[in-house]
Amino acid sequence: MGLLRKKTFTGGVHPPEFKSEGEKKKVETCPAPKTAIIPVSQHIGAPAQPVVERGDTVKIGDVVAKAGGFVSAPVHATISGKVKKIEKRPHPLGQNVLSVIIENDQADEWNPDIQFDEQYEKQSTAEMIQRISAAGLAGMGGATFPTHVKVKPPDNKKIDTVILNGAECEPFLTADHRLMLEEPERVLKGLQLIMRILGAQTGLIGIENNKPDAVRVMKAKVNELGLPYKVTSLPVKYPQGAEKQLIKALKNRKVPAGGLPMDVGCVVQNVGTAAAVYDAIAYKKPLIERIVSVAGPAIKEPKNLLVRIGTPFAEVLECCGGPTEEMGKLIMGGPMMGLAQYTLDAPVIKGTSGLIAMKETQSFRPPETVCISCAHCVDVCPMGLVPKALGQFVKHERYNDAKSYHILDCIECGSCSYVCPAHINLVHLVKFGKLKVIEQQKKAG
Repeated sequence: MGLLRKKTFTGGVHPPEFKSEGEKKKVETCPAPKTAIIPVSQHIGAPAQPVVERGDTVKIGDVVAKAGGFVSAPVHATISGKVKKIEKRPHPLGQNVLSVIIENDQADEWNPDIQFDEQYEKQSTAEMIQRISAAGLAGMGGATFPTHVKVKPPDNKKIDTVILNGAECEPFLTADHRLMLEEPERVLKGLQLIMRILGAQTGLIGIENNKPDAVRVMKAKVNELGLPYKVTSLPVKYPQGAEKQLIKALKNRKVPAGGLPMDVGCVVQNVGTAAAVYDAIAYKKPLIERIVSVAGPAIKEPKNLLVRIGTPFAEVLECCGGPTEEMGKLIMGGPMMGLAQYTLDAPVIKGTSGLIAMKETQSFRPPETVCISCAHCVDVCPMGLVPKALGQFVKHERYNDAKSYHILDCIECGSCSYVCPAHINLVHLVKFGKLKVIEQQKKAG
C-alpha cells in the first residue's frame, strides 16, 4: 500500500500567524467615506478612462471610468454624491494616480439597475462574462487581475478544474476566513457560476488547517447544497495560497516555467472573488466594497470591516479606534507581500485585503551584512529558484543572466528575505530586476 501524498509544495516558510484576534471578529460595516477617492487604476492592465466630469451627480454603482482595454476593468462610484474633482491623488502602490473624487451626499442612493435577477442562472455564458466585466471585478486576493479575462481563456486551453483559494496564508489576515464562516453559500454559488462559464468538471476548495471552523462550515454547506465539490484542509505553510503552489498541493500538477495555471487545465480564484462573481451575475452589482482585515500590534481594536472602495485609510483605522501612538508603519496587505504606506490619505482599492499597523520597534530592518552562502533562500523558494544568484545578478546589472535564471518566475512571496541571516532584501532586488528584464524585452520588441 503506497503512502498518501502530502498535499503541499516544495519550499516555503512558517512565519508566526498572528490571527487569533481577527479570526474571532465578525465582519462589521465601516461607515461610508465623507469623500471617496476612486483611482482609475486598481487592477493589472490598462488604467480605466474617466467618463464623468466635475460637477456630475452619481449614484452608487454608476460607472465613473470605463475599461481602457481588454486587460482592464471599469471602476464605479461607491457612494452617491457629486464629482468634486478628477485629479491625481496618493495611491497605495506608492505613486499619485488619476482619481475620481466624489463628495458624499449621505443619500446612499443606488443605481436602480442593481437588483436581484431571478433568471440569472439562465443567462448565457457570454452574458455572464459580460456582467463580470461590467462589474469591474479583479482578483481580490491582492493580485487584481481582471476576472473577466481569467474566465475567458484561449480556445486551445481546456480548463477541467477550478480551485478556490481559501488558504489566506499571510500573517494577520482573516478577511477570507470570516467570509467563509459568514457567507459560505455566496462563495459556493460564485464557484458554481465560474465552473459553468469555464465548462470545468472539478471544483476544489483549499483551506489551511489553522481554520478548522471554516473547513467544517464549507464542507457542511457543500453537502447541504448537494454540490460535487471537495473541500481540502491543507498544511499551514506560506505561501500556500499562491496559485502555482495551490495547484501543486491540490492537483499535483506543476505549472511550467513561464507558464500559467491554464497551461495545466486549472483556474484559481480567491474566495472573495467568487462571492463577487455571484453578486455581479445575480445582482449586476459592481465591485464597490470589500472585506478588509485591520490588525497589528499598533491598532487599538483589530476588526474585519466591510469597506467601500475609495475610503481613505485614515477613516478605516478610525473605525477601529485609530492607531496607537506607537505606530511606525502601516502595511497594505499582509506583512510578507504587502506594501508599506507613506500616507493615510491613500484609499482602499479592490486589492486591499488588509491594513496592518506595526509598532516603530517592529518596523526596523537590521542592516545588511555579507552573504554567507548558507542556501537558506534556495531551500525555501517555492519556485525552485536561486534567490542569492538573482540578487547578485541584479546588483551587478547582469539582467540577461537574471533572465536565464528564471527571474520572471519569482512570485515575490518574500520567503527568501524572511530567512536570510544576512538581512539581504532579496525580494526587493528581484522585483527591481524583473522590471529591468521586462524593459529590455520591450525594447527588443
